[in-house]
Amino acid sequence: MDLQNKIVLTGVKPTGTLHIGNYVGALKPAIELGHEVLANGGKHVMFIADYHAVNYLKNPEEMQQFTRQIACAYLACGVNPDQTIFYRQSDVPEVFEMTTLLTNFTPKGFMNKAHAYKAAVDKNVAKGEPADAGINMGLYNYPILMAADILTYGSDYVPVGKDQVQHVEITADIAGAVNACYGKQVLKIPQAITQEFAAVLPGIDGRKMSKSYNNVIPLFGSAEEIKKAVMSIKTDSQDINAPKNPEEILLFQIARGFCAPELVQEIEEGLKKGGMGYGTIKKMLAEAIATELGPIHDKYVDYMAHYNKVEEMLREGAQKARVLARPVLDNFKATVLNQK
Repeated sequence: MDLQNKIVLTGVKPTGTLHIGNYVGALKPAIELGHEVLANGGKHVMFIADYHAVNYLKNPEEMQQFTRQIACAYLACGVNPDQTIFYRQSDVPEVFEMTTLLTNFTPKGFMNKAHAYKAAVDKNVAKGEPADAGINMGLYNYPILMAADILTYGSDYVPVGKDQVQHVEITADIAGAVNACYGKQVLKIPQAITQEFAAVLPGIDGRKMSKSYNNVIPLFGSAEEIKKAVMSIKTDSQDINAPKNPEEILLFQIARGFCAPELVQEIEEGLKKGGMGYGTIKKMLAEAIATELGPIHDKYVDYMAHYNKVEEMLREGAQKARVLARPVLDNFKATVLNQK
C-alpha cells in the first residue's frame, strides 16, 4: 500500500468507557498508521463521530462525557494535534452540506442492503414486530453520513474493521455514481484498509471484551483496578506441571493480544513445557499492562483535568478540517449547481 502523499481518515464514535480491547483494536493501530502516513508526506485526518453517536446515545450528559474521554484518550495515546487534523465531527458544517448533496445520488437500494439496517429489520421480524419498528432515519441514512465524512476531505484510505468495509464500499459506489453522472471525477474514490492484526480481544470471562458484559480490563483504571481485573481472568484447573496448548488458554489469548512478542513467546513456551503457573502469567501480564499504560494514564488524567485546552485543540482541528473540506465541497456544488 502506497501511503506517499495520501489522505487517511479515521473516525471513532464516543459511545462508551474505554478498555484495553479498544486500545489494542482501535486506538493504537489508528495512531501508528497515522504516524506512518505523516512520515510519508500525507495527511492524517481523525475525528470524533458525535453525530453518528446520536443514533445510539440520546443522553447529552453522557455524550459530553464520552466525547471528552475519547478526545483525551487519543491525545494521551499519541495523537499530535499539530500534525494530525483532529476534530469533532459536529464542528465541521461542510460534512452535513455534503450529506445533503449525496442523498440525491444515492439509490435507496444501497441503504436497504446496509448491514446495520438489515440486522435491525431481521431482529424486528424475529420478534414478530413490523420490519421498521423503532428504526429511525439516522440509522437508515448512516452510510450516507459516513460517505460524507470520507468524501468531504478527498480521502484516499479509510482504515476499518471487517464489519465496516461495506460502508466504504457504499461510499465508493456513491462517489462513482456522482462521477458517472457528470462524466468526470468530481469526488475521489476511497479504499478501505482492513486491519487484520486489530483482532477482538477477549474479556476476562472469554467473551468479547465489552463494558456491557462487565468483563473488561479498564484502559485508564488505577494500577489496583487493572491488577484486580487481570487476576480475575478465567482459568482452568489443570496441574501446573502439565503441558498445555496455549491456544486453549484464555490468559494466553489476552496476553498475546497485548504483550510484546518476547513476553508472549516466554509465556507460550512456559505453557507448552509446563511448570509456569497461571498466577505467574497473570502477574507478568499485569506488569506489562502497567508498564505500557502507566505513562498514558498520567497523560489522560492531565488532559481530563485541563479539558479547556483539549476543546481548543478540537476547535483548531475543525478549522484545519474545514480548510481541507471547502475546495472539495465547492467543486461538487459548482458541478451540480453550475456555480462558478
